Amino acid sequence: MRHYLDLHLLPDPELPPHVLMAAMFTNLHRALADMKSEHIGIAFPGYRKTPNQIGSQMRLVGPKEALALLLARPWLGAARDHIGVSSINEVPSNAEHRSLRRIQAKSSPARLRRRQMKRHGFSEIEALALIPDNAAKHLRLPFVEVRSASTGQTFRVFLDLSEPQAPVTVGSFNSYGLSHDRTLPWF
Repeated sequence: MRHYLDLHLLPDPELPPHVLMAAMFTNLHRALADMKSEHIGIAFPGYRKTPNQIGSQMRLVGPKEALALLLARPWLGAARDHIGVSSINEVPSNAEHRSLRRIQAKSSPARLRRRQMKRHGFSEIEALALIPDNAAKHLRLPFVEVRSASTGQTFRVFLDLSEPQAPVTVGSFNSYGLSHDRTLPWF
């Protein structure tokens, strides 16, 4: 992971930044899935837990060749007019390493009850006793919204950033550019 490129949102009076970031993230997810890429990771230099925010910049980190292949694709689509793209640069040698991973909460007790009823044959009353309405967990983490290409539904991808890690870990990135086990340069 020696190279990176930055994508930053350009000011737009008609489109709020979170809408542009969601479009850019959704398009990136589709492009990485189409490429079957496991080598490109994503970072958000403006990531903050307090207050929860992703910021207006997305950083893609990976091998120079993989980043060049991604840039050669028309993945930004209509969002291209609203995004500034840097050239591919070398990662600073003093960059710390962190992991950015997706966190999913069990936020719908009704869905969990239906699952228990289907899997374990519980009645509705038994499932309600097992999973009350107050069992919902709400995450207080920065997130990006994604629009599903298959269902058309919008959902949130909550992101958790680790503290700096001394040993650099290897692994693969998923089609969101995230990994549970791999670190990436954070600067």
